[in-house]
Amino acid sequence: MTPEARDFFAASLRALAASDVPFLVGGAYALAHHAGMRRRTRDLDVFVRRRDVDAALAVLEAAGYATCVAFPHWLAKAWCGDEHVDVIWSSGNGLAEVDDLWFEHASRGEVFGVEVGLCPAEETIFAKAFIQERERYDGADVAHVLRACCEDLNWPRLVARFGEHWRVLLSQLVLFGFIYPTEQHRIPPWVMRELVARLEAEAAAPPEGGRICRGTLLSRAQYLADVDEGWDDARLWPAGSMTSEEIARWTAAIHEPPPHP
Repeated sequence: MTPEARDFFAASLRALAASDVPFLVGGAYALAHHAGMRRRTRDLDVFVRRRDVDAALAVLEAAGYATCVAFPHWLAKAWCGDEHVDVIWSSGNGLAEVDDLWFEHASRGEVFGVEVGLCPAEETIFAKAFIQERERYDGADVAHVLRACCEDLNWPRLVARFGEHWRVLLSQLVLFGFIYPTEQHRIPPWVMRELVARLEAEAAAPPEGGRICRGTLLSRAQYLADVDEGWDDARLWPAGSMTSEEIARWTAAIHEPPPHP
């Protein structure tokens, strides 16, 4: 990380901390806190509630940085030269909406000398479990957080957070046992029993309805062929939370650089 980037990130956090805008730090810094893993990163992820996006951007603009809304359904950016801070209120697939529970269960830590809230381990797992792109897969991050935090996780809350998408959690837990065979016992047995029971119940009574592809919740690119073939896109309202315009803009960005003011 360049000294310029470090100064920019530190100044951004100081400005936000001095404001009335509630925010959390996520990304590599939350991962380092929860899993003890430090990695080189060129950006800073700041999480806010949707209702606080404009206020957060105003704080960063007042600090002297250019801002823009990159994708209206989840992401804005603040720029200082070529460096940027991501201001996040949801996720690319529209599932990981930042709500009050993120703040109620946040950890505390110091980032660039500023005392901040950090995204909870449960929400870190939830958001990362769905990132399964061809060029980026965050399953290793999920496994590392599980390995570090199994005994400290609020498992009922984690299961509830995945909601109807519990299969994604189950898949990550199955992989955890494959990755760390000696650590599988640390997953509470009731969690595995409950999720496997749901799987068995679904197999006995397959869901009714049209052909829906939930692969688009895992990768914005790799399941477009299915949508083109007529499968319903699980991101699209009312099955999901995104509009057709938001999906089109997010899809176009696969081959385009992010907006820069």
